[in-house]
Amino acid sequence: MTKIIETTEISKKYQMGAEIVQALKSISINVNKGEYVAFMGPSGSGKSTLMNIIGCLDSPTSGSYVLNGKDVSDMSENELAEIRNKEIGFVFQTFNLLPRATCLDNVALPLIYAGFKKSDREEQAFQALSNVGLADRVHHRPNELSGGQRQRVAIARALVNNPSIILADEPTGNLDSKTSYSIMELFHELHQKGNTIIMVTHEDDIAHYAHRIVRLRDGLVETDTLNPNPTRGESMLLAK
Repeated sequence: MTKIIETTEISKKYQMGAEIVQALKSISINVNKGEYVAFMGPSGSGKSTLMNIIGCLDSPTSGSYVLNGKDVSDMSENELAEIRNKEIGFVFQTFNLLPRATCLDNVALPLIYAGFKKSDREEQAFQALSNVGLADRVHHRPNELSGGQRQRVAIARALVNNPSIILADEPTGNLDSKTSYSIMELFHELHQKGNTIIMVTHEDDIAHYAHRIVRLRDGLVETDTLNPNPTRGESMLLAK
């Protein structure tokens, strides 16, 4: 198996006024290409801090982090920005779409930073939207879409650069149950196509869509277990 993520004893401290907060104490985790992993934990467990470090939005205080063969632990802000654009597709709870831009333009945005010409950007963005079932919504704006459709646009944007990993931070947090199951079924399909997916969630039922569940507590890995029976979105819809 090819390792995409390898963290070795990473820690993270924050200065909060006169107090030093130890968000992560010592985290060593490997994620292989094609895995589907959920990070779980209560508030203050360190899961969001770990997600930020894995997403190259922050750097560890100590320890090492190797992403797709590159040690990113001590990279500069500019180097981390380049890694984020090339290697990582982000899906956020709040969608983070530009309200005045069309779906096509929202999805094409990462390709601008990557230096693609306009015709190639539009072609790849259209294909990404088609892959999430929104070929008929390319010229709509976010306020013309349902919550589930907006999250699909965000997923298409995450996929458009063919990243090494998809990082999903509470991807169903703003969605109703039925729409959540639909989005989780889409993640299942993306995983079946070979995508590496890492999801942060505090919801146990959502975590069980993943094939591996890592539970954090007090800045440490509490458990790291394989999920022998991942939930399928379609089965949950039928149950309803």
